[in-house]
Amino acid sequence: MSSGPWSDEENDLIVADYFAMLAEDVAGQRPNKTEHRRVLMPRLRNRTKAAVEFKHRNVSAVLMGLGEVWLPGYRPAVNVQAALEDAVERWLASNPAWLRRAPDENLAERKATPLRVGPPPTLDNRPPPKQLERMLGIAARFDAAGRDERNRALGRAGESLVFDRERAVLAGAGRGDLAREVRWVSVEDGDGAGYDIASFRPDGRPRLIEVKTTNGWERTPFHISRNELAVSEARREEWRLFRLWNFSREPRAFELLPPLEAHVSLMPTAFQAGFR
Repeated sequence: MSSGPWSDEENDLIVADYFAMLAEDVAGQRPNKTEHRRVLMPRLRNRTKAAVEFKHRNVSAVLMGLGEVWLPGYRPAVNVQAALEDAVERWLASNPAWLRRAPDENLAERKATPLRVGPPPTLDNRPPPKQLERMLGIAARFDAAGRDERNRALGRAGESLVFDRERAVLAGAGRGDLAREVRWVSVEDGDGAGYDIASFRPDGRPRLIEVKTTNGWERTPFHISRNELAVSEARREEWRLFRLWNFSREPRAFELLPPLEAHVSLMPTAFQAGFR
């Protein structure tokens, strides 16, 4: 059996087969991995079943770094070769609609209860440093944060889920009066307030929520604007960043409280240019 480096042609075949199965999976079907592998293996250079499965796990790792969903059953294996990243990049370039696909229209209704809100990523629960560095390197290469920021449909779907949750939490606490006053600011007034949803705590204190949504894992990088940072500092007691992740499968969430520098590394990614 061949044990040499995987060729670009083989990597392209693996990636195409993986996305074919993933498309079936996100459509609610159950891909027949055995049948896919049976058709694929004769086209490769005498690779073993174990080698093919491990390569599929490598593709999962690339998608994890990209901040995308991956196939259940193919746990990400992070020792990914650059040539495989190149193959994923080629596939996405040839299939641009994949990253622009709209969220499931029924997802918010189907997943709204219960929404799992857990602890945020910390030094204590982070993956091994080399694995984290590899995933963040892939995220930077594919601009995972910029992609999520540009995906307005994904952002709006996430905000909708949080908006409904805020009202439900207040109603459940016996504050239907406050639930009726919750405002979806980014829709009603437009972007620019420094938060997306104006809500309340059950005691009536304001709760200003900026929502950031990704289909990927909890450590997928995200963009935050200078204005959002300014509001988070000016209104520390009220402002919250609500991070939704794994959105297209089973939405999960955590909250970050100001100052954000206590939780994340903030790096400038843009500059304003003015004429002299």
